[in-house]
Amino acid sequence: MTEVKGHNGVINFDGHFVTINRKGFLARATIGKGEKRIPVASIVAVQFKPAGGIVNGFIQFTVPGGNERRSSFGSQSTDAAKDENSVMFTKKQMPEFLALREAIEQVIVARATPQAPVHAPPSAPNIGDQIQQLALLRDQGIVTQAEFDAKKADLLARM
Repeated sequence: MTEVKGHNGVINFDGHFVTINRKGFLARATIGKGEKRIPVASIVAVQFKPAGGIVNGFIQFTVPGGNERRSSFGSQSTDAAKDENSVMFTKKQMPEFLALREAIEQVIVARATPQAPVHAPPSAPNIGDQIQQLALLRDQGIVTQAEFDAKKADLLARM
């Protein structure tokens, strides 16, 4: 399990769920205290804004049916700070968040990549076809009538 602490929340990732935990005054003042679990299967995008020298970065998870709106220029971080699917981080915390993003995106891509189809093992040739091939060999003189009759009886007994 991966745990990454941000400026306004903690994200835990276990390979199946992204869990955002918020505690304390900052959580209460912005989004609200509590825990939100997002199944990785329902995450359709991960938005990542790097932190700068004086501006925090954020990681944001997009889920179907989410109420998102495009941020206007200069207010992207402010809007993310109010979003329940986002966690803000400082420049010092950014490497851990980059690793988290990579881990989550690997799972998303693995789920989206179609698996190779499972092929059924080749079925045994049809008994009728086998008898026809055997008759052809008999007619060509490759097998004798006795060999043909013995093999034909063996094949018919398997039915």
